[in-house]
Amino acid sequence: MAVSSCSSLRGFCALIALLAAGVALSGCAGMSETIAPAFADPAKYELYDCKQLETERKNLANRTADLQRLMDKAQTGAGGAVVSELAYRNDYVAVRGQAQLAEDAWRRNKCRETPPEATPAASPAATAKPASRSGKAAR
Repeated sequence: MAVSSCSSLRGFCALIALLAAGVALSGCAGMSETIAPAFADPAKYELYDCKQLETERKNLANRTADLQRLMDKAQTGAGGAVVSELAYRNDYVAVRGQAQLAEDAWRRNKCRETPPEATPAASPAATAKPASRSGKAAR
């Protein structure tokens, strides 16, 4: 009788440990989004002009999207959630923090998006067929 109660106590302790670990990890996942600026230098974008900020914001948005895709891809494999967290989460949080600071500097400087450049229309001379080199008219 003592052996069965000891093994059931071990099972119960293991279950409690797993639940505690799950709660601890879920708390970390929610916390990482709110402390993102803590991983970035707040003075980094102070001297940037609007053109530099626009380029930096685009680069940070692309990097954030790349990291999100990598994290999503890692989560599809066996043990993917752990791999995703270990390999990409710190970079993702740091980039999100930088993006938030760049966005704050963008608003503080009252910057506006540069309109996309209009592509020039093709000139009629460029679309015409070139004359033959021999000087004779094409038949």
